[in-house]
Amino acid sequence: MLNALQKKELLKIARSVLLEYFLKGTVPKIKVNSPELKASGGAFVTLQKKGQLRGCIGLIESDSPLYQNVRDMAIEAATQDPRFMPVTEAELAEIEIEISALSVKHRIKSIDEIELGTHGVIVKQGFARGVFLPQVATETGWNKIEFMRNLCAGKAGLKADAYLDPKTEMFVFTAEVFSEKEFKE
Repeated sequence: MLNALQKKELLKIARSVLLEYFLKGTVPKIKVNSPELKASGGAFVTLQKKGQLRGCIGLIESDSPLYQNVRDMAIEAATQDPRFMPVTEAELAEIEIEISALSVKHRIKSIDEIELGTHGVIVKQGFARGVFLPQVATETGWNKIEFMRNLCAGKAGLKADAYLDPKTEMFVFTAEVFSEKEFKE
C-alpha cells in the first residue's frame, strides 16, 4: 500500500515528465527516496481530458522500479496509445492523470474467483491477450459475463466466450488507483 505522500510523488513524477517531454523533448532523470517507489511493480497511467479517456498504457509486471514505470508509461500513454492521436502540448493543462499501481497477478480457474471492481483480469490464449483494470467493471456497470465477453472479444480478439475454453488462461490482480483530482488543493 502506498501512502498519500507516495501517491502524490508518483503523480508529480508523471506530470513533470509529460511537461518536460513536451516542452524540451527530453525525459528527466528522477530520484526517489521511498523504498516502496523503488520496488519493482507494474503500473498503468491513464490520461483523461474532460472526463474522457485520452490514453492509457501500462505494464502488468516489471522488474523495473515502480517510479520508473510510471515515468515511462506516462509518456507512452500520451504518445503511443493506438486508439488515439498523440496528446499535444496545448492539451496538457486539460489532462488529468490517474495511476494504477498493480499487485502481482495470480492464475484463476474460474470466473467465480473474480471480484468485480476489486480484481483486474487478464485473459490469454496463444498469442492473444487482453487486460481490464479493476475500475473497468465499476465504470461500465457490466456484470461478470458482460465484463468477460468484452475482455475476450473486445480486448484480446478472441471469441466472446473464450473464457469458458480450457485453453484460455485467466489471471487476476489488484490495483491501487489514484488520480490528481484526489489531491487538488
